Amino acid sequence: MMGKVCEKSGRFMPARFTSEYRIAICIPVFLFFQLAAIAQDNALSWRNNIAYNSYLMREVHAQYANRETKFKSALSSSKEMELYREQCRKSYRSIIGDFPAKTALNAKVVGTQRYDGFSVEKVIYESVPGRFVSANLYIPEGNGPFPGILLLAGHGMSGKASEQRAALTLVQNGLAVFAVDPVGQGERVQLLDSNGKSATRGATTEHTLLNAGANLVGTSVAAVEYWDNHRALDYLETRKEVDKNKLGCIGSSGGGTQATYMLGLDDRIKVAVVCSYVSKRERVLELSGPSDGCQHIPYEGREGLEIGDFLLMFSPKPLLIMSGLYDFVDYWGAQQSYQELQAAYKVLGNENKVSMITVESGHGMPKPKREAATAWFRKWFYQDNKTVTEKAGTPISEKELWTTTSGQVLTNISEAVSTPKENQNTSEQLAKQRSIFLKKDAATIKSKVNELLGLKPWTDKIVVEATGSISARNHTINKYQILRKGEMPVSVLLVYPENVSVKSRLVVLLNENGKSEILSNEKMLEPYINRGDILLLADLRGIGETADPLDLNDTKYWNKEYRNAMISMHAGRPVMGQRVTDIISVMDFVQSDEKLKGRQVNLQANGVYGPAAIHAAYLDSRINTTEISRSFRSFEEIVRNPMQRDVYSNVLYGVLKYYDLKDLMTLAGGNRIRFAD
Repeated sequence: MMGKVCEKSGRFMPARFTSEYRIAICIPVFLFFQLAAIAQDNALSWRNNIAYNSYLMREVHAQYANRETKFKSALSSSKEMELYREQCRKSYRSIIGDFPAKTALNAKVVGTQRYDGFSVEKVIYESVPGRFVSANLYIPEGNGPFPGILLLAGHGMSGKASEQRAALTLVQNGLAVFAVDPVGQGERVQLLDSNGKSATRGATTEHTLLNAGANLVGTSVAAVEYWDNHRALDYLETRKEVDKNKLGCIGSSGGGTQATYMLGLDDRIKVAVVCSYVSKRERVLELSGPSDGCQHIPYEGREGLEIGDFLLMFSPKPLLIMSGLYDFVDYWGAQQSYQELQAAYKVLGNENKVSMITVESGHGMPKPKREAATAWFRKWFYQDNKTVTEKAGTPISEKELWTTTSGQVLTNISEAVSTPKENQNTSEQLAKQRSIFLKKDAATIKSKVNELLGLKPWTDKIVVEATGSISARNHTINKYQILRKGEMPVSVLLVYPENVSVKSRLVVLLNENGKSEILSNEKMLEPYINRGDILLLADLRGIGETADPLDLNDTKYWNKEYRNAMISMHAGRPVMGQRVTDIISVMDFVQSDEKLKGRQVNLQANGVYGPAAIHAAYLDSRINTTEISRSFRSFEEIVRNPMQRDVYSNVLYGVLKYYDLKDLMTLAGGNRIRFAD
C-alpha cells in the first residue's frame, strides 16, 4: 500500500491523502490544459509578460544616456553649462504648449480671520475667465512688505489646507504665504457627483482623467497648474504687504512637481524649496512606473529632459531639495540629481546656492523639513543664518479656510467653468483651425499624422518566422511572428478554412481581449470559416501575448496598460502609433505571402484597437475596408466625457489642432472605414 508515516502523529497516511499524491495527479491534468492552450494560441517563440515594458524602457534608457552625455559635456565650462540650460528651457517650452492670454484676475478677498501673530485672508481669483482659483493668504503681523512664498499643495483632497503646518511655520517667521488649491483638489474638484462630492477616489485619479482630454487639445494638467500658479504670483505682486522682489516657492509631493515645473518658466521666483519629489525620472519609470497625469508632460524623454533639468533651469538661484530616507520617491535618484545640480552650480560659480537635506522620515513635510525650509527662505531673504524652531500650535480646520460656502467652487459660483468644459471649449475653438489644416495637400496631412503618431521611417523589410501549425476539423492554423528591426514582434495566427477559394477574402481581426478569445469561442470563429474567409488573428503589442500584468498598473488610473501608455508618450511614441506600425507590418506580411497577396483585405477591430485601425487604414491603401466596433468614434468624445477607461492608450498630444477620427475616415475615401455598430 502506497503512503508514508506522518512526522507529527506517527500515523500511516495512505497516498491518496498526501500532498505529493495530490500534486502528482493535479499537475499532469493542469499542464495538459495549460500546454494545450499555449500550443493553440501563442505564436511568439518566447513568453515574457513584461516584454513590452522592457522594450519601452530600453528606449527611455537610450534617450537618457544621450542626455547624460550632453550634460557631462556641458560641465566643461560655465558657457557650455549656460548653453545646456538654455537648450533645456527651449525644449521645455516646445512641449509645454501654449498658455492663454492674461486677463483680469478679478481677485476678491471674501473673508479674513485673525490669529495670534498673523491673519489669513480667503482669496478667489480668475486665472482665466471662468477658472476660479481658491486660495489663502497668510500675512504676518508687523510692518511689511514681507517676502512672499507660494505654497503648492501635495496630492490630497484637502488641497491648500494639506500643508497647513508649513504655512504656519513660515508665517510665524516673517514670511507671507499664499496657499493655492490645485485643480482637482480642495475647493476645486472638477469631477463631481450629483451630490456635489468627488466622483472619483481622489486627486491622482481626477488628474489622470482630466489630463487625457487636456493632452488631446495640446495642453496638460501640469500646464493648467502652472498657469494658475503663475497668476498667483501676479496676485502677490498686487499686494502692498508683499515684497514683489522677494518671491519664493515651495511644494511637497505633488506640490513638489508643481514647483519643479514652475521654476524653469517664471523668473520672478528668487528662492525655492522642492520636497519629496526630486529623483531620477528614468529610475522612477523603471522602479515604480509613471505617476498620475499632472506629473508628466508628454515628450519629456524624447526631449531628454530629466527632473534635474527642470531644476537646473532655475540656476544659479538658491534651491533646497528635501528628501526622506524612507520615502517611496527613490532616494538614490534624489542623490544622483542633487550631485548633478551640485556640479552644475559649481561650474556656474554658485555652489553655495544649492543644498539638500535628508531626514529620517517617509513621504511629505514633517517638522524637521518645515523648519529647514523656513530657515532656507530666511537665509536668502533676510540674510539670517539662525536655525528655526517650529512653534507648537493647532492647525486651522479645513472648513475654516474655505473661500466658498459649499466647499466647492463649481457648486458655489455660477460662472465657474470646469476643466472638462474648458477642454471642450478649446476643442470647439480649434475646429476652424482643423478645417483649414484639412484643406492642405495629402502629403502635408499624412506627414502630420505620422508625426503625431511618432512613426519611425523603416528601411529594413520584415522577417517572417513560422512558429508552428495546428490541424483542426475544418481548418488549419499556421502560427507566425513578424519581426521588424527596432520594433516589437507581432504575433499572428492564420486560420485557413478547408473551403477556401480564389475569391475568399482575408479578414484581419484585431480583438482587444487578444486573439485567444476568438480562437477559443466557436460561435465567434465559425462564421468566418463557414464563409470561407481566411482569418488573420493578430496580437499587436501590449495586447494578448504581450499584455502587461494588471497588477503592475494601478487601478486608480483607470487604464489596464497605464504604465506603458504613459512611458510611450514620455518617449514620444504614443501606443497608438506603435500599433499602427504593427498593422502595417501585418500588411507587409500579407503582401509577402503567395496565398494572401492580391486578396481583398477587410480589417475588423474592436475596443481599444479602434483608433489605431482607423489611422492604419487611412495611411495604408492596401487595407480595402475597415470595420470598427465598441470603440471611440471621436477624440472629442473623450474630451466631453473624461470619465472613461483605457483612454490613454489612444491619446495623441495636440491631435485636435489638426483632425479628429471622423476626418481621417472621410480622407480615406470610398467609405473604406465605417463603424459596424
